Amino acid sequence: MTDPTAPATAEAPWPVARLSHELKGYIDRLGTVWVEGEITQWGVSGGNVYGKLKDLGMDATVSFTVWSSTRAKLTSDFAQGDRVIALVKPNFWVKGGTLTMQVYELRHVGLGDLLERLEKLRRKLADEGLFAADRKVRLPFLPQCIGLVTGKDSDAEKDVLRNAQLRWPEVRFRVVHAAVQGDRAAGEVSAAIRTLDADAEVDVIIVARGGGDFQNLLVFSDEQLVRTAAACVTPLVSAIGHEADRPLLDEVADLRASTPTDAAKRVVPDVAEELARVQQARARIAMRVTGLITHEIDRIGQLRSRPVLADPRTLVDSRAEELTRWVARGAELMDYRIERAQLRTAELVGQLRALSPKRTLERGYAIAQRADGAILRAADQAAPGDHLVLTLADGRVSTTVDEAANEGASRD
Repeated sequence: MTDPTAPATAEAPWPVARLSHELKGYIDRLGTVWVEGEITQWGVSGGNVYGKLKDLGMDATVSFTVWSSTRAKLTSDFAQGDRVIALVKPNFWVKGGTLTMQVYELRHVGLGDLLERLEKLRRKLADEGLFAADRKVRLPFLPQCIGLVTGKDSDAEKDVLRNAQLRWPEVRFRVVHAAVQGDRAAGEVSAAIRTLDADAEVDVIIVARGGGDFQNLLVFSDEQLVRTAAACVTPLVSAIGHEADRPLLDEVADLRASTPTDAAKRVVPDVAEELARVQQARARIAMRVTGLITHEIDRIGQLRSRPVLADPRTLVDSRAEELTRWVARGAELMDYRIERAQLRTAELVGQLRALSPKRTLERGYAIAQRADGAILRAADQAAPGDHLVLTLADGRVSTTVDEAANEGASRD
């Protein structure tokens, strides 16, 4: 009989069954432990759940089992992609030689903690100005080539391609596939954005995913991914497809689309609609030009119908008649003024002649002046022998005073 405590040697090796039982006994002594990770597989069979739990930061995965009795006690629904904490106990299956974790309790990672961390990051990036409206770039009106970052063979990819090509069949796409959930997603999406941003032919970039729950969308709030999107020179559209939750990528993107279909419609104009708008614009322009020309034709017709343009001599003739009347009136007024002036002049001449000394001289009077030109007004102003000049009505004569007598003195 083999000693159960004897060590295994080449001469006395252990049977596989003993090794399996030794492993099971050692593992059973480990007890339970709380672990945190992401559910990457969740399958239900016979009421039991068989899945896999992956570390969020490292490439490490363990299998787990949730027996139906434990599953019935769970208060929440779980699915692939959920971030959870689980109370597990290692369990070694001897018959199959596999190690699995038996789950005794399973909980979602505290939503409050996630929201708090997300809000802190949101405030931090907002303070840096990454969400500012003046940083956002207007999308090109008609992009020739669109870069698309999405999951391979996803509904989001099909929706964007189909709706864009329906609106403009000539549009070209440069598609870069990347994981859109899980621990690899942030790095792959960031790398895809950098690749498309470096492509000179890409006019706009769309990051698309067909929705998901809050935890599945956390990857699009990854700080490194958000900073990569903010540094992107090419206009970027976020089309995560979730109305209730707004990942930080929505805030930093140049345009947020509610769904991948909405992104295609907002990035690519509908050629039929644009052609219809062009036709409408041309019709409005033609109508406006026609109305303007018709108005000008009517206005020119009205101008031509005016008498002055119908017979230009009318203006000259009417003005000539008016000018003749004014000339005649002017001549009449001038004759009247001259006649009045002549009468007034005659009156003044008569008055002047009546007051003129010559009229007095013509009546026989004379003006006596001494040699020094002084006029004599009295006899005593002259002495006998003085030479006088007498001014007559017609000419002058010289005389000598023989005698001077004052008439007033003789009467006395």
